[in-house]
Amino acid sequence: MERLVRFELLGQEFAFYTAAPEEEVAEIISLVTDLVLENSSPGASGSIAVGKVAVLASLNIASRYVELKGEFSRYKKETEERLLKLGEQIGRQLTTDE
Repeated sequence: MERLVRFELLGQEFAFYTAAPEEEVAEIISLVTDLVLENSSPGASGSIAVGKVAVLASLNIASRYVELKGEFSRYKKETEERLLKLGEQIGRQLTTDE
């Protein structure tokens, strides 16, 4: 069942509906908050506009997503190769036992 979740970030209130478990929502909000604060800390050029901070945080999340997607793809391929080899070994063993 969906529920309304409210949180504050950079002095603005945000709200969204979700059916995700509370721990997951808390982790998501924490991740976004950390990334936004990381990207909004004043550097040599001063403070960054809120819109730019949101874009930088989005790019950071997208970058992590693409990296994890690649890692998962490699993991899936390696697992499929191992399963194929294991299947072949089992087949050979069954053939020699007969």
